Order: sequence, then structure tokens, then C-alpha cells
Amino acid sequence: MPQLPLDQFYLYIKHLLSGLLLVGCFVAVYCRFTPFSEVRLIRRGCAAATLSLAGAIIGFSLTVASSILHNDQFPMFVIWGTLAAVVQMAAYLLIERSLPEMKRALEANNVAMGGLMGTVSLVVGVINAACLS
Repeated sequence: MPQLPLDQFYLYIKHLLSGLLLVGCFVAVYCRFTPFSEVRLIRRGCAAATLSLAGAIIGFSLTVASSILHNDQFPMFVIWGTLAAVVQMAAYLLIERSLPEMKRALEANNVAMGGLMGTVSLVVGVINAACLS
């Protein structure tokens, strides 16, 4: 059976843990950035908040994955991942200003609004990820 070189295993673990850490930090910052508590709403069974947050997490994760694939240097991976978080926050701000009723709609479990928010975040993440290639 072929053996995995130790240096490749180390790089795999380094990128895996760093990627997960970036996603965890993004979720923590994003949840504080938005004007409502997604986690509280999700615990109450609010599907709209789940859709909105899930789109943001998936969109950001796509950019992190693209950054891992396209950056040979670890610091560049982290820099592009951090920039991706800023882009996701900017997209949120833009949609929040475009739809002032968004906060109330999500808190009222308006699934259509949650789906729209999640979709916008996902689209921004896909485009952002493609820009890294």
C-alpha cells in the first residue's frame, strides 16, 4: 500500500484546520454583524434565518475552498479568505439597504426573504471564488 508523504499530510491538516477556523470565525463575526441573532432564531425553528445564514456560510466556504486550490503560499490563502469575508459582509450590507424590511421579515420567519438572502450570499460566494482562479 502506498504511503502518504508526511509533508503532504501536514499541509492537508494545516489547510483543513485553517479553513475550518476561517469558516468558524466568519460565522461568529457574521452573526454579530447582522442586526438580529440568527442562532436564537434558528433555535426557535426559524427556517428563514437558517436559509439566510446557510447561504452566507456556503458562499464563504466556496471562496475558502477556491483559495486553498489556487494559492501556493499559506499566507495568501489566509489573506484571500479574509477578503472573502469582507466581500460577504459588503453584500449583506448592500441587500440590507436595498430591502429595509429584511430584518423584520427574517424575524417573522418569512422563508422567501430567507431564501433570497441565502441565494444572494451564495451567488456572491460563487463569483468571489471564481475570481480567485
